[in-house]
Amino acid sequence: GNHTQPKFILLGITDTPWAQAPLFGLFLLIYIVTLVGNVGLMVLVWVAPSLHTPMYFFLAHFSLADICYSTVISPRMLTDLLLGNKTISWAGCMTQFHLFALFATAECHLLAAMAYDRHVAICHPLLYVTVMSPRACRQLVAWSYLVASLSALIYTSCTFGGSFCGPRQVDHFFCDASPVLRLVCSDTRGSEAAIFALATANGLGTSVVILLSYGHILHTILGMRLAPSRARAFHTCASHLVSVSVFYGALFFMYLQPASRHGSRDKVASVFYTVVSPMLNPFIYSLRNKEVKAALGKCRRRM
Repeated sequence: GNHTQPKFILLGITDTPWAQAPLFGLFLLIYIVTLVGNVGLMVLVWVAPSLHTPMYFFLAHFSLADICYSTVISPRMLTDLLLGNKTISWAGCMTQFHLFALFATAECHLLAAMAYDRHVAICHPLLYVTVMSPRACRQLVAWSYLVASLSALIYTSCTFGGSFCGPRQVDHFFCDASPVLRLVCSDTRGSEAAIFALATANGLGTSVVILLSYGHILHTILGMRLAPSRARAFHTCASHLVSVSVFYGALFFMYLQPASRHGSRDKVASVFYTVVSPMLNPFIYSLRNKEVKAALGKCRRRM
């Protein structure tokens, strides 16, 4: 059934002709800023010795995941807006969804690793060098990608494992689980339940790690006697908290709700976490970050 009609049609963000050119310009600008910002942050972390710390090691991988899953979505969306050719092969649709699921899930686990890093740095500063050793950091990153790879395989098999029939019109601007599952002829309740359970395990599991880490951090900060120490400790966590709020807010709205409640608002939420959020993260971690500003200043003076 999957190979009798090997093409899908992505209906896109809008079918209004006059809106497609302005949207193309807007999303092209956002994608360019995303690439420049995240690549620039990765290069800065690589060349600046002052940023060779566990926090920025995780941040570099977070930027890499942002680049990858934004690239999985944005170029295809820009092509559709510019040329109007919205057909995509079954293999292309499956590959797009698989890569998107992989990097989005990896970001969840990288955010949890970053929260744990801040917890150790603030709550157990004397053990920080031992606990967050280079080997431990590499293991946490490897774990993030391993879990993400296995999860993406399950997501993809559940989404594309059935038989498709009728007009293969995906009511979205990329191949996501919910709009694709609406095109499956057979009963999808089992697949939807499996996807929901795994998304809950990844989303809530990593969010519990983040909440527990920040619960201990808050308790430690409130116990500090000096106000400058409390302000400095909170400042080191502010950027990460903003990224967590932006990413998890849109993600929970999309995937931790029953399939029957998905609607037109999904496209707005999807644009936010697939297109806008990867662009914002470099600014979130650099505009109010003194270490990044100092490293950037030194690189400018060298150049």
